[in-house]
Amino acid sequence: MKAGAENTKRIPVTETIKKYFTKEKLHRFVFGTKERDGLGKQIVVYGLLICIGFIYLYPLLYMFSTSFMNRDDLLDSSIKWLPNTLHIQNYFVAARSMDFWTSLFKGFTIAILPTICNVIICMFIGYGFANFNFKGKTIFMGILIFSYILPRQVTMIPTFVLYSKFRIVGTLWSFILPAAFGNGLNAPIFILIFYQFFKQVPKVLIEAAKIDGAGYLKSFLKIAVPSAGPAILTVFLFSFVWYWNESYLTELYVQGLGTKSIWTNLVIQIKNFDYGFETMEPVGDTATNLNESVRMAATAISILPLLLMYFILQRYFVESIDRAGITGE
Repeated sequence: MKAGAENTKRIPVTETIKKYFTKEKLHRFVFGTKERDGLGKQIVVYGLLICIGFIYLYPLLYMFSTSFMNRDDLLDSSIKWLPNTLHIQNYFVAARSMDFWTSLFKGFTIAILPTICNVIICMFIGYGFANFNFKGKTIFMGILIFSYILPRQVTMIPTFVLYSKFRIVGTLWSFILPAAFGNGLNAPIFILIFYQFFKQVPKVLIEAAKIDGAGYLKSFLKIAVPSAGPAILTVFLFSFVWYWNESYLTELYVQGLGTKSIWTNLVIQIKNFDYGFETMEPVGDTATNLNESVRMAATAISILPLLLMYFILQRYFVESIDRAGITGE
């Protein structure tokens, strides 16, 4: 009797599974709720982030690891990531071959002057598009977007001919003058950033300033510019990095093909590193002197200024991108 009573009280296994693993609970476990992400969603998201992070970080890790190796470590197949000793001499040799401090100053000058012009002029143009209605505004906006979509390779030869007629090829004016007229490197996207930001500024503030007797310029300087700090920082950083990393246009316009120019930045020194290394380190054969470790050290010190700038301004940079509204949200 007792065995029969126990058998009648037993709950089937399938009913137990259905009770604890319902469709709603399974969906909540995988996808989560509005307040909390599910385990399945977290696994997918973090898995993608790890894969993407590995793709971006692997070249940097390989570069820094190889830059501290000597020739014996490079030839030893058992050494992959950690060298036997930190061969810091590679950095001194690379810096001497690249004329580091002089190239650093020239590269900073090539990047900072056009960037300042880009920020000021693009801010004026973006403010005008955002706060003034005039005939042909839609057409000008279309031309602005088209100029950004148009590949730079299409306009390189005509631009070079134009700069040659103005006799600014081989000088820094070939970067400064276009930026001063709103045609700097990637200027259309900077104008759109300022346009998007100034559209969010309450027009009530501008109207109140006009009632107090402020003109267009004073309203721009007193109301719009102080509130545009995030957009200014975003445009400044992007423009500086793009001018710093630009090598082809720098060689074409600033250095000038077939002309003697003093403007040689670190990026161009990387392209000409083999010749500079053999000139500065003539002792021994090429296989002895020019090795992969020195190349990696030269690459590392060429991106070091940008890395330092990013680590210092990282918090402000992320906040600026979020407030400037360039993420498509």
